[in-house]
Amino acid sequence: MNELELKVLKSLAHQYPTIAAASTEIINLQAILNLPKGTEHFLTDIHGEYEQFRHVLKNGSGSVRRKIDEEFGNTITNKDKKSLATLIYYPEEKLEIVQKEEDCIEDWYKISLHRLVQITKRVSSKYTRSKVRKALPPDFAYVIEELITEKEEILDKEAYYNEIIHTIIRIGKAPQFIIDLSHLIQRLVIDHLHIVGDVYDRGPGPHVILDTLCEYHSVDVQWGNHDVVWMGAASGSLACIANVVRMAARYGNLATLEDGYGINLLPLVTFALETYSDSNCDAFKIKYNTDYNTKDLSMDTKMHKAMAIIQFKLEGQVIMRNPEFGMESRLLLDKVNYEKKTVTINGEEYPMNDVDFPTVDPKKPYELTDDEMQVMMRLQQAFMRCEKLQRHVRFLFSKGGLYKVYNGNLLYHGCVPMDEDGSFAKVEIFGKEYSGKELYDVLEYHARRGYYSKEPAVRRAGQDIIWYIWGGPGSPVFGKEKMATFERYFVTDKSTHVEKKNSYYQMLEKEEIVNHILNEFGLDEKDAHIVNGHVPVEQIHGESPIKCGGKLLIIDGGFARAYQEKTGIAGYTLVCNSRGMRLVAHEPFESTETAIKNESDIISDSIVVENFFYRKQVADTDNGRRLRESIGDLEQLLVAYRDGTLIEGMY
Repeated sequence: MNELELKVLKSLAHQYPTIAAASTEIINLQAILNLPKGTEHFLTDIHGEYEQFRHVLKNGSGSVRRKIDEEFGNTITNKDKKSLATLIYYPEEKLEIVQKEEDCIEDWYKISLHRLVQITKRVSSKYTRSKVRKALPPDFAYVIEELITEKEEILDKEAYYNEIIHTIIRIGKAPQFIIDLSHLIQRLVIDHLHIVGDVYDRGPGPHVILDTLCEYHSVDVQWGNHDVVWMGAASGSLACIANVVRMAARYGNLATLEDGYGINLLPLVTFALETYSDSNCDAFKIKYNTDYNTKDLSMDTKMHKAMAIIQFKLEGQVIMRNPEFGMESRLLLDKVNYEKKTVTINGEEYPMNDVDFPTVDPKKPYELTDDEMQVMMRLQQAFMRCEKLQRHVRFLFSKGGLYKVYNGNLLYHGCVPMDEDGSFAKVEIFGKEYSGKELYDVLEYHARRGYYSKEPAVRRAGQDIIWYIWGGPGSPVFGKEKMATFERYFVTDKSTHVEKKNSYYQMLEKEEIVNHILNEFGLDEKDAHIVNGHVPVEQIHGESPIKCGGKLLIIDGGFARAYQEKTGIAGYTLVCNSRGMRLVAHEPFESTETAIKNESDIISDSIVVENFFYRKQVADTDNGRRLRESIGDLEQLLVAYRDGTLIEGMY
């Protein structure tokens, strides 16, 4: 035994000072390895749709209802099952309704508590008692543990069990117990949550979603391009801030900035109303939803145009600062002919519908005016000083990355950039070419420096990389050759609007390509999967989310309302438990109020992706591997105690 190994064992001996303590832990860990693996829940491209997100999270994509069906079968009516499911999803709200409507509330409490205890027993059965105990609400942990571990059918315990329920009701604690049991069921039905990118933009409540995720018991996030641009904005990148504000204006979501994050937009409002008061803003219509206050339409349209022009200027500065990005073709402000009202794109001249750019100096088209610079400095301070936004972005950095390998599956938002021949595309980053996994790693490395570094030059370079990840041609989470924002606003010829996808998207049914990607990330191609977001699957046109015989799953099905007309559904989610993988396609979610009042759930179709040949156990997971390593270390500690290398109780 070398000195390092001995040092490790001495450290372990602090925690397990005797043979008995080490032996007990080995027995415990070995037993855990034989439990069924926990259920994993995959969501992607949520895009601010917080009501549907919270409902899907509460029902575990149908997992709660399946547990109810398994537990009660035909012993209770379908109406009672719906009522019980709604109670589990929204206990506080449902209790408020029931307490007003029920004639004999004590009977209802008794029935509901018994049913909730039965469901809690079922959902907790795959966990150790220790893990369940840690999930219990602290105020009533002992009593709840007694209820879910005792067997009421055993004659000697029946009176004991029933008296607990009776006393809970008698002393007025039934509502709180119902709430706590419902939340516990939600907590236990899903062991781990994966968010495969794009919490932000389009919908009204990304800040609400992130508040929920920050409190979630076990979660990871693979950054999407819309998340990355907000992360860049929080770091202080002016180009990213301009993109975030422009998109919020475009989709009628400025309230997310003002009310959700407390970002002061008054300097932008004042600037836009003064500078663009007589400007043609027809190209800057707002794509608003039913909650949008149309009295702000004229003002928001001017803000939209003002920020778009600022964005094109700032992006031009980033492109000129980083010639290795290879994005010179996106420098278009200097290609505008104001007399002819045209723009030259890739050597071809196109008519423009608007050249009324009061802040653009044709001789210095990418230079901000003093007023524009003042607006951006105020916005930069607001983004960087917003405690809530910084907390959310730190969460994304701490719980996230550009990809994740988890339990034998590869998760990423966009694509692995490829050339037409199926080889990994080489992308130059600061003078060196990267591809495949290395490209992901180097981009993430610089993105983190763009947020955390205290060195101004390193921080700015990292922020430029964050902007590149948002919309650069070699970005894995963007996956297109260009972002045609300028053309969509100003050029009527729709051929210029086309954003050609990376070759990756033409190769998703080729098994050798998918296997090549899995191998690149160190996975066994025989039983691994790729879980992918970013590009909405158009089910309405017969497109399938299951690619390459189930090896690759694209689970973006239009969670955001903005995409549902295109996809025909309201999103996919993926559930992976000990028995297999199931893809769930959701119909649009009306509202939380309707779900509670009418006891209506999201209508979902379930597709079995794979049934495992045997029921997977903790031993088959990443955590199982770590547990086996711990067992190995503890067994070495036992040997050291027994041969006298270490003495019990001495460390």
